[in-house]
Amino acid sequence: MDIFSIVTLIGGLAFFLYGMNEMSNGLKKLAGGRLEKTLRKMTATPMMGLVLGAGITIAIQSSSAMTVMLVGLVNSGILQLSQTVGVIMGSNIGTTLTAWILSLSGIQSDNILIKFLKPSNFAPIFALIGIILIMVAKRNRNKDIGNILVGFAILMFGMNLMSGAVEPLADMPQFQSMLTAFKNPVVGVLVGAAFTGIIQSSAASVGILQALSLTGGITYGMAIPIIMGQNIGTCVTAVISSIGVNKNAKRVSVIHMSFNLIGTAVCLILFYGVGAIVEMAFMNSSVDPSGIALAHSIFNIFTTLILLPFSKLLVKIAEKVIPNKQETETYTLIDERLFNTPAIAVYESNNITVKMCKMAHESIELGLDVIGKYNQQTAAKILELEDVIDNYEDKLGTYMVKLSSKELSDADSRQVSKVLHSIGEFERLSDHAVNLLGVAEEMHDKNIKFSDAANKEIAVATAAIKEILNMTTQAFETNDIALACKVEPLEQVIDDLLAEIKARHITRLQAGACTIELGFVLSDLLSNYERVSDHCSNIAVAMIEVQHDSFKTHEYLHEVKSSNDRAFNEDFAFYTKKYTL
Repeated sequence: MDIFSIVTLIGGLAFFLYGMNEMSNGLKKLAGGRLEKTLRKMTATPMMGLVLGAGITIAIQSSSAMTVMLVGLVNSGILQLSQTVGVIMGSNIGTTLTAWILSLSGIQSDNILIKFLKPSNFAPIFALIGIILIMVAKRNRNKDIGNILVGFAILMFGMNLMSGAVEPLADMPQFQSMLTAFKNPVVGVLVGAAFTGIIQSSAASVGILQALSLTGGITYGMAIPIIMGQNIGTCVTAVISSIGVNKNAKRVSVIHMSFNLIGTAVCLILFYGVGAIVEMAFMNSSVDPSGIALAHSIFNIFTTLILLPFSKLLVKIAEKVIPNKQETETYTLIDERLFNTPAIAVYESNNITVKMCKMAHESIELGLDVIGKYNQQTAAKILELEDVIDNYEDKLGTYMVKLSSKELSDADSRQVSKVLHSIGEFERLSDHAVNLLGVAEEMHDKNIKFSDAANKEIAVATAAIKEILNMTTQAFETNDIALACKVEPLEQVIDDLLAEIKARHITRLQAGACTIELGFVLSDLLSNYERVSDHCSNIAVAMIEVQHDSFKTHEYLHEVKSSNDRAFNEDFAFYTKKYTL
């Protein structure tokens, strides 16, 4: 083995890691919607978390990304610490699939169909199909499939390079003498942990071990401790990602580390304890790639089975390692660590935007209710909501701009656009709630009251505003496009209604039945009503336009109003009849 073999080995590792990264990114984008639905089902039950952790890890082919995502979710207060235990265990099981795929490289047969099961034989076909999809396909979804196929082909090319580079080792006495050190299980665990920690990929570490096994010099007795150590080494990613997060998020990495350390210690004691009593002949037998995959799966499944009943104990260990010290826990609104899984980042951003929508709705409702019956408690609540919504808009807006630069699926990209177009509207709604509070405060301080006629007219307008708010909030929360389409007809009715109220006020003013001072107050009130309905319209239009991947709001509104749209006209007639003065 010469310098060129070492260069080839390093190059093969580079191709392997790059292919794994490309395949993982493509899978994340392709599985975006499924990841959201899976996360929605996440519960505090460790068994459910186990299934979900395995499923998500298989979907994105990265246990490291899964762990970083958990740290981000806990740091944002989205998940409780106890919910992560089962997911971490499931993630360890899910990551073993990669080893099984790589084990196919050891297939030997003269049958052409069986030969095609060998990745080195079908990977070039995947690469060709993938390149064609990337170059020709118009839909991003098909391009993502192309990236997955090319990524897999590059991964297998890297695997073949590593296998070829280490092949000369089989005839080297120095290599054989070096392997004797690995007969000590503690050395094997340490080497496996150290190497995996350096490259931060248990899949790549297992892949290299599988490549070395093709030399015939690796036995089960050497491989098993290394596999155990690889599980410990993969915790490095979680430890690094926990820097700068709150205590609860740091405990996620402690649980991950505790699970793998305890599992390795228990398995070493049991395995070698039994070995001291019963002779295990296979320990001195050469291991092949499928044997490594099997050992990897058995270790992770067995560790999970023995520690799953002690999930609460793992949480307590984490709390002991990182105590509270009676400090108030602070949470990030939404953590940038979720950028590693953009689909989850988009999903959680949308959840926060829905919260923002509900808060804006509440603030307007309070602003409407305080007109004519001002009180300090309601005023304080409106101002508090406005501060929170302002903070949401600032932080979420910055977050979404960064998120939009990531590799997103078409659906996720549209969702980001919808959020970016909506958060400003929610912030302005809260501003109008403060304006309504100002009107109420002025009426209270100056002891101003509207006439009975004006009060009746305002009551009709208030009912219409409350309905458009309810409609917009419900449509946004449930992504109900049909309901969103009803917002614009009602907004038009509100515009006409407010114009009629202003005209009636002028008539009363000319007849001396109203004062100019009341006129200014009424004008402020109606202006805010009009702006509230406008913002509701903008939110609804953003929802509708996101379906067409277009945000030409003015063109859309002009087209709807100028065309003879039957549904629009029917809704307009209905609301006109419902809100008559």
